[in-house]
Amino acid sequence: MKISGFTFVRNAVKFDYPFRESICSILPLVDEFIVSIGNCDDGTEEAILAIGSPKIKIVHSVWDDSLREGGRVLAVETDKALAHVSADSDWAFYLQADEVIHEADLPRIREAMEKYRNDKNVEGLLFDYHHFYGTYDYVGDSRRWYAHEIRVIRNNGNIVSYRDAQGFRTKDNQKLRVKKANAAVYHYGWVRHPHKQLEKLSSFYSLWNGQAYEVPKLKAEEHFDFFNDVDSLAVFKGSHPAVMESRIKEKNWQVDFDTRRKKFSFKDRLTYRFEKLTGIRPFEYRNYRLI
Repeated sequence: MKISGFTFVRNAVKFDYPFRESICSILPLVDEFIVSIGNCDDGTEEAILAIGSPKIKIVHSVWDDSLREGGRVLAVETDKALAHVSADSDWAFYLQADEVIHEADLPRIREAMEKYRNDKNVEGLLFDYHHFYGTYDYVGDSRRWYAHEIRVIRNNGNIVSYRDAQGFRTKDNQKLRVKKANAAVYHYGWVRHPHKQLEKLSSFYSLWNGQAYEVPKLKAEEHFDFFNDVDSLAVFKGSHPAVMESRIKEKNWQVDFDTRRKKFSFKDRLTYRFEKLTGIRPFEYRNYRLI
């Protein structure tokens, strides 16, 4: 069985992505890792080369900045990276630059890949999600955060990134048939110093709001308001991936939340309580077919 990892990055150093930790988290599992680097000059490529793994294969891309509607450029860049995956790979493992896999889950992921390798009816593997927010101590636990997504796809040439690259579909726009990976993605996209988070979001919004959007120039004292932009959090009680240990120790900001406070509409409060009592998320959007 051959496994390829793939991702895309741009200005990952500038916007403080845990991209090296992301890549390293699945290097033990994959036979190659494709990194498509967009046009940037912030030291991203040098940082990836410094990992020093012969499995890493760097390709270069120039982003089409005219695709500033609905995050479409992110799907385009995902597909560019996927196109470089070796044709003889059975599976392609996709991680975004702020997503990390726990080392304890690697054996379960490999087991699932082996189990369904020859079952062509299975087009992908579905992962649970931990969405960290503000610091490494809190996770979003409301419907605002997607609970599951596809991160391993069959390398059959018929699967493409969907919409803003959150998930995948077939080339004829059919939802993928998936099995559970029995593993989780640790998503750190909302964990940064408050100034860095505002800087990242200010730039990122341009990918959704059209060419007329201008990235604002931020003053050093401007910070993202974590408190006003969240409806519900829970304390994270598990362990983080080992590759994140140094990054977590180097955290230089403090944000403390009262997890008892919830900012819900009446409807959302009811569905939140129902989910916590039953484990069922009613009317959940699913961009996949669990088989």
